[in-house]
Amino acid sequence: METRAPRVVVAGGHSAGHIEPAMNFADALRKLAPAAEVTALGTVRGLDTTLIPARGYPLELIPPAPLPRKATRALLKTPSRLRDSIRAAGAVLDQVQADVVVGFGGYVAAPAYLAARQRRLPIVIHEANVRPGAANRLAARMTTHVYTASPDVRLKHSTAIGIPLRPAITGLDRLATREAARRKFGLHPDGPVLLVTGGSQGATAINAAASGAAAQLKAAGVQVLHITGPQHTVEANDPSYAVLPYVDEMQYAYAAADFAICRSGAMTCAELAAVGLPAAFVPLPDRGGEQRLNAGPVVAAGGALLVNDADLTPAWIEATLIPILTDPARIAAMSARASATGAPNADTVLARHVLAIAERHRPAR
Repeated sequence: METRAPRVVVAGGHSAGHIEPAMNFADALRKLAPAAEVTALGTVRGLDTTLIPARGYPLELIPPAPLPRKATRALLKTPSRLRDSIRAAGAVLDQVQADVVVGFGGYVAAPAYLAARQRRLPIVIHEANVRPGAANRLAARMTTHVYTASPDVRLKHSTAIGIPLRPAITGLDRLATREAARRKFGLHPDGPVLLVTGGSQGATAINAAASGAAAQLKAAGVQVLHITGPQHTVEANDPSYAVLPYVDEMQYAYAAADFAICRSGAMTCAELAAVGLPAAFVPLPDRGGEQRLNAGPVVAAGGALLVNDADLTPAWIEATLIPILTDPARIAAMSARASATGAPNADTVLARHVLAIAERHRPAR
């Protein structure tokens, strides 16, 4: 008897940190099972309506129902909002005849998990951060299919597999792509290059520290590729200091660089480890230490530095970073240690698990 193609609903919205691994997983699933039907749940808040359709997946919108991290007045409004979201998520599961729900956290995950539980559908969780979000902590009580980016994540039944990344990142040969990547950004092919980025929105502290050290970096022979973020500006009148508001294909920025200064979001940490790019991680100071935890494994392995937001200054770059940037042997050693912490096949690993779960659940036809 023939079985129908698997039907999978992914729930990971609001921020790129949730959406990107969800879409990377979906791509891997389709590669393994081209007939699979993948539907994404999202809300009008955040980046769902921008990033998900651009990846070619149908998007079904439900009312947002964020779970407060702490007991606040917002918690009093959560039950009614959550009921509406669960009802809407359940309607989508029924409409597409879902076989399995795969959640990555964010505003849509909790309603999707609860709607799936009502229908006795299997639930699969992926947690990218070392400190799990509220939705995934809730769902870990409902399923044994729990996958994480790091073995340091404390969730019951969890298996560490890494974070699903794009093939453009996991398949990047930095050395082979370096010259073309540097040419793309107007940089000289030789000498060390420092990548400076505060993420998609930019970071004032990182921008100020790097631009403030521009003269010292130039004097040391270090070129800079500075991605400021769309809302930030940095003045630079030297071709060895390239400034861009945004880079869509970050693999080229990684290929051009020898070292990075950046935040330590879960996706950033995973991508840099996958390509073997050492970094000075500057965790966001207002996230309860979440970003500091994300950077922990690669810092412990010797593939990165950790610097507090308040301590990142031009003087720190001159005293601490420039000696590393001008020492090729040290950069090579840090690159190897960063690579050793990477997990470049997490997308395929997760997709295989989900297909096996869907196979056991979906009906024959």
